[in-house]
Amino acid sequence: MKIKKILFICFAGLIISGCGTKDLDPSSFKNYTAKQILVGGEKAISRHEYSESVKYFEAIDALYPFDPESQQGQLDSIYAYYKAADHASAIAAANRYIHLYPEGEHTDYAYYMKGIVNYDKEQSLLHRFYPRQQENLDVSNLREAFFSFGELLKKFPQSIYAGDAEKRMYYIRNMLAQHELHIAEFYYDRKAYIAAANRASLIVKHFGGVPQAKEALKIMFKSYNALGVTKQAADTKRIFNLNFPKEKL
Repeated sequence: MKIKKILFICFAGLIISGCGTKDLDPSSFKNYTAKQILVGGEKAISRHEYSESVKYFEAIDALYPFDPESQQGQLDSIYAYYKAADHASAIAAANRYIHLYPEGEHTDYAYYMKGIVNYDKEQSLLHRFYPRQQENLDVSNLREAFFSFGELLKKFPQSIYAGDAEKRMYYIRNMLAQHELHIAEFYYDRKAYIAAANRASLIVKHFGGVPQAKEALKIMFKSYNALGVTKQAADTKRIFNLNFPKEKL
């Protein structure tokens, strides 16, 4: 009896320490409680062994799908995947949690992390290429981040993550507007005036109040003049002078 107890304690210590788990699959944890496995995974996170920690959370999900620890493990896995730079799995884990617990106590965190993953992924891309070829960048992840943060604010306005999400949305709006401005300038420089005016007008219509709106109106005015459409040019000039009275077109 004492030998069995000692062996159990030793193996429980192995789970918590995270040693020797590189080849473990969920069945390797079948003799241990959900709580023990969860503790092991969170210990791995505390040691910054994020890929390793995922194995624990996957084991809980496979062996104890209806235990409270499974729900916590699903939340922890979102963060673990994110820190392991496995963006696709992090977003998939967040989506799954949102689907399973749409009104859950911690669902705001899933929305927030979904936004963070897309936000950070896009930021690394923008910094890598900035300021070269901005007009060719795919900013779809940035738009997805904006949407996720927006869903968080709409569904959970009192969330502890709401303030940070709102700040990030403000920054994303500016980044998206800047991206559209680069494209409008790209078209204008190549005398594609219709495309330039249309792209600039998107900034004015959909990104109201951003700093880029001033330059967008200038591109619209110059493009309409180049095309000889005097009414649109006059309307644009009137709007510009109304919003920026100290700087006349």
